[in-house]
Amino acid sequence: MSTWSEVVPTDGSVPLSPDPRALESLGRNHSLATALADLVDNSVDAGAANVLIRFIRRNGLIRSLCVVDDGCGMSTEAIDNAMTIGGRRKYSDTDLGHFGMGLQSASFSQARALTVLSRAEGHEAVGRRLGLHRRSDFHAEVVPPTFADHELSRDWSFDLGAHGTIIRWDDVIGFPSATDDERVERFISEAVRSTSDHLGLVFHRLLAANRIAVYLDVEDVDAEQIGGRFTVQPLDPFGYRRSGRAGYPKELRATEARLGITCHIWPGRSEMHEFRLSGDPVRHQGLYIYRRDRLIQAGGDWGGLALVGRRSQLARVAIDIDGDHAGWFRMNPEKSLVQPGPEFVHSVASARAEDGTTFDEYLETAEQAFRASRQRTRSRRPMFPPGRGFSPALRRAIASEVPLTDDQDRPIEIRWCRFEDDDFFEVDRANRTLWLNERYRARVLGGRRGGLNDAPLLKAALYLLVEEVFQGDHLGPRDKDNISLWQEVLTAAAKSERE
Repeated sequence: MSTWSEVVPTDGSVPLSPDPRALESLGRNHSLATALADLVDNSVDAGAANVLIRFIRRNGLIRSLCVVDDGCGMSTEAIDNAMTIGGRRKYSDTDLGHFGMGLQSASFSQARALTVLSRAEGHEAVGRRLGLHRRSDFHAEVVPPTFADHELSRDWSFDLGAHGTIIRWDDVIGFPSATDDERVERFISEAVRSTSDHLGLVFHRLLAANRIAVYLDVEDVDAEQIGGRFTVQPLDPFGYRRSGRAGYPKELRATEARLGITCHIWPGRSEMHEFRLSGDPVRHQGLYIYRRDRLIQAGGDWGGLALVGRRSQLARVAIDIDGDHAGWFRMNPEKSLVQPGPEFVHSVASARAEDGTTFDEYLETAEQAFRASRQRTRSRRPMFPPGRGFSPALRRAIASEVPLTDDQDRPIEIRWCRFEDDDFFEVDRANRTLWLNERYRARVLGGRRGGLNDAPLLKAALYLLVEEVFQGDHLGPRDKDNISLWQEVLTAAAKSERE
């Protein structure tokens, strides 16, 4: 029997070029929204003040998508490096880039052709193009400088004369292939909504600090017009108006690594978009991990510290992993998920706030806040549901705070109509409607245009005030006296507004 050899001998080397089809496997975990977020990362790193995402429509179809920024742009050498699969550059301490494959991974997860056009200050416009149709090699096609200059000079809503970059996707896989106007419009509407929500969440710190502005629009080539412009708004997952528990948020400090762990508790049963995000708030509890103010993980997991559960849905924790802490976490190439290591779990378990609060005690307090919110809701008197005259958001807010009766077919409505006298309101129990006098409407709205769901503040206050008089079979003496009191005071106030 021969002996085992510890050293493996070698004799020269041979080049082993990867199969170009490997491009097709890049970014398999990307959605349209996460892929675009990766491109916005590059714009941020380029120092852009503005980023535009534009859908290009022609002959009824969405033919292309462009991501345009007014960042520093690229020279010939820089664009060749950017288009190289796995091409690396020197990252600064503030860069969001990490793996050197974000551009290709994001682009080829969605499209079969990628074109990059750019101009750095003091350099001529340059362009490169990669396509999945090329099977023989990884060569990029050179775009003529005249075409690159022409495209950079088009109307992008901000100036790219001195520097800027255009990322263009063609043959996008997920775009509708049929010339059905309704289907295409529906796709664009949903794509704009989901993308703006995702970008607003991922970059909410940068957007709120005005470090970058992100827009979406649609260019109709046939009509030669640009429409549907939408500005991405920051979506702060910690953007509650008041904390769900006194003394929170609290910052816990880990002794070994000086790791900052900011523990938040949302108010119970909030209907705010910042709380519900994409739906069920149970899915959005957990760790919100940031890298250089870019949100990498938006909850959904506790990283081994706890189990996701209904009672802990008000608990969210913000953690920044910049600098020395990066070795404690592993981030996926799509920058949408972080896996904490055992050092992190041990560090958080030993962390303390200034008042001595531990992480386990924080979670217990969050669960107590949830139970208290449920108990408070159950103890309140059931009320008739709000109906026409109330916006969907206002109806959801009311439903989250009070139990509603099962009488969904006959909700309370608040509507305007013209009265013969000066009374401000009229209680119509038979139709379960509170009528408001049209002659005061313009003053109540302050000159704004009226609509079915206008004056939400007034209607919310009136609903809470008068809902009880719609209960029961008839009005009692106390109800009649209250209506008389409210009528006198509100009518006098409305007349004062009109005068």
